[in-house]
Amino acid sequence: MLRIPILGSYPELPYLIDAYQIEQVIIAIQDAPRAQLVELVNLCQRGRVDIKIYPDMFAYMAGDLNVDDLGGTPLLTVRDIALRGWKLSLKRGMDIVVSALGLIFLSPLMLLTALLIRLESPGSVFYTQERMGLDGRPFQMIKFRSMRQDAEATGPGWTVENDPRRTRTGAFMRKTNWDEVPQLINVLLGEMSLVGPRPERPVYVQEFRERIPRYMERHREKAGMTGWAQVNGLRGDTSIAERTAYDLWYVENWSLWLDIKIIIRTIWQTLLRREKNAY
Repeated sequence: MLRIPILGSYPELPYLIDAYQIEQVIIAIQDAPRAQLVELVNLCQRGRVDIKIYPDMFAYMAGDLNVDDLGGTPLLTVRDIALRGWKLSLKRGMDIVVSALGLIFLSPLMLLTALLIRLESPGSVFYTQERMGLDGRPFQMIKFRSMRQDAEATGPGWTVENDPRRTRTGAFMRKTNWDEVPQLINVLLGEMSLVGPRPERPVYVQEFRERIPRYMERHREKAGMTGWAQVNGLRGDTSIAERTAYDLWYVENWSLWLDIKIIIRTIWQTLLRREKNAY
């Protein structure tokens, strides 16, 4: 009989994953109650790990699963992490280079934008808003202010078409996504990436996580200035569930070429003003 060391009990999984730098967790509990299986998966989701389940558990799980082989034993992949190790370093390197060059070359236009904002509406040129990023950690996302200074005096709300809170300069920026350019600062600081799931405000995250399966898994990677969902027309007043599905596909199928493709499509759609639901 194999002598396999016992590292701890399953409530300690988040600590063990971090302490031993575990990259893959295999759940092989016979006849586990559904509640216990869900609890185990949720515990593992706090770390950057692949999750696989012995096939006897299949009846308890829903969703699209991939079948892998481990020494002749079939395993079902519940969650796959495509971005780790040298791939993380590669993505971060591209973020630093592109964001730094972008801020340098776009600085004259950014200064002109700042002047137009101040001439039309008193107040700060930039607008910061708390968003939820990597591993559910909040950060302050930076944008050019496109609305009146008191736009959310009555509380947060979705931006809608022909939103009366916008300034004239702001309306143009929203249509062209120019208001998002200061997020290059967030990217350079490591709070965001050029490409990734778009970040939401914590108040909305709490709502979405309760009604959309696997919603929090989109926070396994850094939030992006643009994403796979956005270049496929899912931005603004569109289905959050559908956006989440696109975000999860991106997280599990990342490649450098995919990031480049998304960036090119974002620029192309912006130049041709083919961005749907951009207001």
